Amino acid sequence: MISTSGTTGIPKGAQHTPTTLSASAQATSLHLGGPGNWLLALAPHHIAGLQVLLRALAAGFTPAVLDVRDGFDPDAFADALDALDGPRRYTSLVPTQLIKVLDSPRATAALAGADALLVGGAATPVPLLHKAIDASVPIIRTYGMSETAGGCVYDGIPLDGVVIDIEDANPDGVGRVRLGGPMVAYGYRNLPDHPAFADPGWFRTDDLGRVDKHGVLSIIGRADEAISSGGLTIVPQVVEAVIIDDPAVAECAVVGLPDDRLGEKVVAFVVPSGTRRVDAERIKAGVIERLDRYAAPREVIEIDQLPTRGPGKVDRRALRNRFGPA
Repeated sequence: MISTSGTTGIPKGAQHTPTTLSASAQATSLHLGGPGNWLLALAPHHIAGLQVLLRALAAGFTPAVLDVRDGFDPDAFADALDALDGPRRYTSLVPTQLIKVLDSPRATAALAGADALLVGGAATPVPLLHKAIDASVPIIRTYGMSETAGGCVYDGIPLDGVVIDIEDANPDGVGRVRLGGPMVAYGYRNLPDHPAFADPGWFRTDDLGRVDKHGVLSIIGRADEAISSGGLTIVPQVVEAVIIDDPAVAECAVVGLPDDRLGEKVVAFVVPSGTRRVDAERIKAGVIERLDRYAAPREVIEIDQLPTRGPGKVDRRALRNRFGPA
């Protein structure tokens, strides 16, 4: 049983077998160019951390484990990565950890010497991706979840045996993402009729995405996180992708908060980068220019740190509970 991160409420238990977990490990090894050893820097009770251990063991190695109970230390990460044995060296991080690594020249150099870095758990902001690439970090963005034994789509390309289906696509090709393959779980514990597993071998996600003509998947956002403001629908991740380009913003999350006139108002929570002053009007103007006026945040709120749940995912519910009406 692998617990989900509880995005839509109470966490559920995805039912896996040695066959589904092994299929994921083997497909990852094939995609990365061969077996190697892994450094665990994630919580092992989430699927991303568990798979780091299983991939190393499946390749015949003893994985290295970084103690993150007191937080993520870039210097300790660099030491552990430098000491990792094996013909190929791999690790996996969430975006917030990668930010800390790239702020440390020593940790960045150590990571640049690895054979692959998998980044998942949350969407990787484009500026962070470019910063990693510029630092010669062998970054690979992953997409997947507990129900698919972890990442099963790497840089938009499905792993061997994985099939992507876009359900009820609109004229722009955007629809709900379904994933099929040998690593898909057998359902949820005590929920035998859950609609997400209505078709054997397939998992119906809550994500909206499209597949381009080259077969590359792009995730647009989550269907259950869309904001309805003044009768119009705003996907938070689309607005976040614009805001994160502002040099004063290190991280951001967009949520809908109750509003008497609009139903919901768009609110942006930003973590300052420290390089420039956060200018709410500039942020709003940037969203208006690149999207539309209806998508612009009504408020821009600075916070020191975004709340997270699971393997580094932003906890939007916590933001709504904290800043919404009492």
